[in-house]
Amino acid sequence: MIRRLGIDDHESLMQYLGEEPSINLFMIGDIEAFGYESDFQDIWGQMDTEGNYEAVMLRYFQSYIVYAKASFDVQGFAAIMNEDPNFKEFSGKASVVGAFENGIVPKLGERKPTYFSELKVESFTPISTSEDRVKEADLEDIDRIIEIRTKGFSSYNTRSNARESLLKVMESGTSRSFYTEDQGVMTSIASTTAENSMSAMIVAVCTDANYRQQGLASEVMSTLCRRVLNEGKTLCLFYDNPKAGAIYKRLGFQDIGMWNMYR
Repeated sequence: MIRRLGIDDHESLMQYLGEEPSINLFMIGDIEAFGYESDFQDIWGQMDTEGNYEAVMLRYFQSYIVYAKASFDVQGFAAIMNEDPNFKEFSGKASVVGAFENGIVPKLGERKPTYFSELKVESFTPISTSEDRVKEADLEDIDRIIEIRTKGFSSYNTRSNARESLLKVMESGTSRSFYTEDQGVMTSIASTTAENSMSAMIVAVCTDANYRQQGLASEVMSTLCRRVLNEGKTLCLFYDNPKAGAIYKRLGFQDIGMWNMYR
């Protein structure tokens, strides 16, 4: 049975999602931040006859995420998405969301596969760096963050709401950034997003083209990882570039699966 979930389901839902906090980072973060009564967010759960969770799906605006551990009612969840005229994006663990292909959800769009990697405190291998060299950004650094991201990612400068979005997540405490600089110019940066009580996602790791091959990204990543892990959280990230993956694995990240996004 699939039904919409509410505040009375919160404790059991968090226990279920918390069994894989990295894979369920976006769900956990959105539920903690926006709850069950927001007009832009819905959560559905599939239960067995004893009331145990078999699958969960979350809608955040026009995006959907599905999570399950074994077989589940693919047709039932697909029907919910197919009835939404605003559906634009769908993502999740590849072994789960792949079940929605082959016409079950006709508007899935193009699939983008990435590696999903996780870091726990017991596997962390820090890189020696000076605390003075790597700094944590604050709200006054927003324009510099946007500048280095725009240089590092060709698609970033097409986002008309980049500044507004960054300000919102920094003020909410769901994102933070660590960086190095040279004469006031950010030279390397790494950020978190979707931070919640259990986990955090690393995003937007980049180095200015004039400062590459100096190990700056590794130092920034190491500092960020140490800070977040010391708070008892796990870290995770997506990557599709083997060269970038090598940097992450030196720090102790381990691939735990593939993540597919459809747009």
